[in-house]
Amino acid sequence: MFHATMRSAIDGARTLAQLDDLSRTIWQAHAAETVTDSEAQGLAETLHTRRSAIREAVVPVGIPLGRVTLFPPKRLQRAPERSVAIERRRRLACSGPMPPALASRFTTGQLAVLRIVGDEMARNGACGLCIDAIAARAGVCRRLAQAAIRLAEGDGLLTIQERRHQGRKSDPNVVRIISREWLQWLRRGGRSAAPALLGSIGCKRTHPTDRGDPQRRVVDGESKKGCRGAAGDLNQSDRTRIRAGGGGGRAMR
Repeated sequence: MFHATMRSAIDGARTLAQLDDLSRTIWQAHAAETVTDSEAQGLAETLHTRRSAIREAVVPVGIPLGRVTLFPPKRLQRAPERSVAIERRRRLACSGPMPPALASRFTTGQLAVLRIVGDEMARNGACGLCIDAIAARAGVCRRLAQAAIRLAEGDGLLTIQERRHQGRKSDPNVVRIISREWLQWLRRGGRSAAPALLGSIGCKRTHPTDRGDPQRRVVDGESKKGCRGAAGDLNQSDRTRIRAGGGGGRAMR
């Protein structure tokens, strides 16, 4: 009697929860020796077959065919004006985001990304922006921004702290610069120390109040004369030249 009742209940089950309750009842009856081993085994096989049929008939609600998630697909991030994005990344890359020795390892787009990271580091002590925000500010795509940060991490220039949460959306990663050379560059405001040394190499400083001629190398040893004396000497020299010319002319005759 129990065997026939359970078989009909298994055939009439419509959900997996009902089948789980029936399976529990069967094995409790087996423990109480209400059914034999063969009958319990037959009911278990029938229940397994019914469970497989129900699982195949289940259709996901709200999930389009070919997808395995309820979340909307991620849209590609594109700049409204490509020329504006290219100009932005070039301007950021040429603004000196890091020392030249370190900047030579990266491309123009990667330097633009690292400029955004460096600015956040100088302002807040760490970069907590999401990767989409960094890419948008640098004028590059999401994958390029990720590659630039990972490449800098591989070179030992910065660290990446992941902030994962179980069962919910994770927070953006925290990026911190650990390179001493890069940190000193940020403290100086992105300026090199080389221009400060140029003033003492190969040139001489002059001041507006300096009346001397720094380019003069020959000193006139003759005594300085006034304007009238110079004019008198000029007249005398002209007369002497004329007389010399006249005497020469008479000698030629």
